[in-house]
Amino acid sequence: MSTPILWITLVAIGLITFAWRVSFVALWKRLSIPDVVERALRFVPAAVLAAIVAPELIAPNDAIEISFGNARLLAGIAAGLVAWRTQNMFATIGVGMAALWALEALI
Repeated sequence: MSTPILWITLVAIGLITFAWRVSFVALWKRLSIPDVVERALRFVPAAVLAAIVAPELIAPNDAIEISFGNARLLAGIAAGLVAWRTQNMFATIGVGMAALWALEALI
């Protein structure tokens, strides 16, 4: 592929992506979203985060491992408890990482 065609392709893909994303922002202001949908959409970030994190906690080596030998699961539980009690993101990350490092050193 020649350089001009590559640049044209990249610019076209960028413009299409930009138009696609702007269309949702522009349409969102004009549409009236039902309250039940808005309430449901508030849970999407937490659900996505859980879907990303849970497999790493439960199956760190591509096999389900729910035991006291799973340092990631124990550190995740500790981080979850801190998040629940403090609702502080930095404390949650700090305790989770410290627990993981300590448990990996011990186990």
